[in-house]
Amino acid sequence: MNILFVHQNFPAQFKHLAPALAAAGHRVVALTLRQGEGDLWQGVRLVRYPIARRAGTGVHPWLTDFETKTLRGEACFRAALALKAEGFEPDLIVAHPGWGEGLFLKDAWPRARMGIYCEFHYQAQGADVGFDPEFSRPDAGDPGRLRLKNLNSTLHMQAADGGISPTRWQASTFPEPFRHRIEVIHDGIDTAALAPAPGVSLTVSGHAPLTRRDEVITFVNRNLEPYRGYHVFMRALPELLRRRPRARVMIVGGNEVSYGARPSGGGSWKDLLVAEVRPRITEADWSRVHFLGNLPYGHFVALLQLSTVHVYLTYPFVLSWSLLEAMSVGCAIVASDTEPLREAIRHGDTGRLVDFFDGAALVDEVCGLLDDPDQRRRLGAQARAFACETYDLQRVCLPRQLAWIDQMAAGGPTAQAAASDPLATAASAGAR
Repeated sequence: MNILFVHQNFPAQFKHLAPALAAAGHRVVALTLRQGEGDLWQGVRLVRYPIARRAGTGVHPWLTDFETKTLRGEACFRAALALKAEGFEPDLIVAHPGWGEGLFLKDAWPRARMGIYCEFHYQAQGADVGFDPEFSRPDAGDPGRLRLKNLNSTLHMQAADGGISPTRWQASTFPEPFRHRIEVIHDGIDTAALAPAPGVSLTVSGHAPLTRRDEVITFVNRNLEPYRGYHVFMRALPELLRRRPRARVMIVGGNEVSYGARPSGGGSWKDLLVAEVRPRITEADWSRVHFLGNLPYGHFVALLQLSTVHVYLTYPFVLSWSLLEAMSVGCAIVASDTEPLREAIRHGDTGRLVDFFDGAALVDEVCGLLDDPDQRRRLGAQARAFACETYDLQRVCLPRQLAWIDQMAAGGPTAQAAASDPLATAASAGAR
């Protein structure tokens, strides 16, 4: 087949699927904004699309987001016409709709099938919007604003023949009737590479190497921000350091914003929260806190492998790969009791769940596990077993993704995805 992938930061969620299809003999092309990768990546031809102009001023603020996505969609459409002029005719288009890139591709290739990556559909209630009162700015117009924000997603659903979503909860945010055309298949975790390593060591900031004999608390975000509970973790830090005088706290993440807004007064969330909690932490205790920025992947894996207790917090939003990677290496995990975490972390079985806003409970759970090596071993072993059974790339996820590709090319979903979702039972069992 001729298969076109579309993602502004390709390969992103398609980093395993696209090369597997190329290796199987399909002609695979990707439309992307990403620069500096050459014109071929693991058998996939990379085609970059330029954006002609930025979004304008004077547009109603509720429509600014859609104008930006329309510009991306038009840019991809123009690139598609150039590909079509070369003779490229995709049998299947696989697009992430989040940035508007797939809006007009069916106008270029009306006969192509299209599947979309269903990461998240915004909700006025029950998800991220309004979840955290400290940082939410509720407005009576929010439902209307979100309806327009979802317009891009709605138009993609109208054009698409089916979808794929990494978790059952993320799929559930999409409206009917399209929801039943979404297959729940995670991107996949390489559990063979992401495995426990008892002899692992890592040198941090010029100190003596850390090993599994050290007491290490890890916290990981792509960027340090409220959506991923950075403020909750930092406010728990003074008490955590006081109660654990030997613990080393390793914080991974950048200073930008992936989700939500920047601090209203400027600067970064990292610095804002450091300034808030630092007066309550002694110099000696602060020397045990390490901000590592964004680590090379090998160092990141080694850090998870030597972690004594790993903390993961999130608003009800998309699930981070890092949680499943931590499960795969056998971390003892303390996580927030929010969706879609309950599909992976079953309280007392594959980890511990705490209320997102309860910093005292977070400290108690972390300290309890630090004092109980048997529980850490049990939770870590069961977390790894669940990751291998549910999210393994080669045995579970990639075969199902490839079957989804064949199904989409042949005519789309043949049965209601929800009825065959293997995560539904697990999620139900994990709820507290």
